[in-house]
Amino acid sequence: MLESLYKYAAPQNFYQLSRRLTPWLAGAAALLLLAGLAGALWFAPPDYQQGESFRIIYVHVPSAWMSLFVYVVLAAAGITGLVWKVKVADALARASAPIGAAFTFLALATGSLWGKPMWGAWWVWDARLTSELILLFLYVGYIALQGAIEDRRMAARAGAVLAVIGLINIPIIHYSVEWWSTLHQGPTVTRFDAPAIHISMLIPLLIMALGFKLYYAANVLVRMRCELLEAERNSAWVRQLGS
Repeated sequence: MLESLYKYAAPQNFYQLSRRLTPWLAGAAALLLLAGLAGALWFAPPDYQQGESFRIIYVHVPSAWMSLFVYVVLAAAGITGLVWKVKVADALARASAPIGAAFTFLALATGSLWGKPMWGAWWVWDARLTSELILLFLYVGYIALQGAIEDRRMAARAGAVLAVIGLINIPIIHYSVEWWSTLHQGPTVTRFDAPAIHISMLIPLLIMALGFKLYYAANVLVRMRCELLEAERNSAWVRQLGS
């Protein structure tokens, strides 16, 4: 098992595997997102307090979850590349950063759209919102660092260090509503006793969350192939692809 996985640490093997997986992941993501949106817009009832405004959670919540998930993946890939010098891991970190930044921006933007009718303001310096904004800055800083350093190995090392330092922000984001008195509502889906959301609203949300994850998987594989081709452009297997 480990030997088969280790085989795909080689860029040429991973490149071929990703080409086979991407269409399936993209197709599954599209189906799940369509099903989730249908459930969110037509089958889920209006919230008894927020009315129709609550439906923005079907984009906001998966985006917020993915902003944290992608950063953890980025940091783990950075550590893997730093310690074991795996080029595929470096490609995963570089490819994940723009996607994670997009998810974070989407979470902040949709949160603002929800906050205006609910809180009466587009933005407040709430602990959850502020820590999520810091996460966006971490993503942007990582992307800028990769672009500023020409040597890809040196850029990968510097990015890994930045990503590891930024990991401290992940539990702060997650527990901010419990550690501080904030306007942001507490956990509903991830409560240990029972989700504080009706099943008719919960199912479309979980479908959307899975769709977002598969979308990330398909997107990151495409971006990783581009990263690997750039990093390995002088290798024999890349020249063979172009022949």
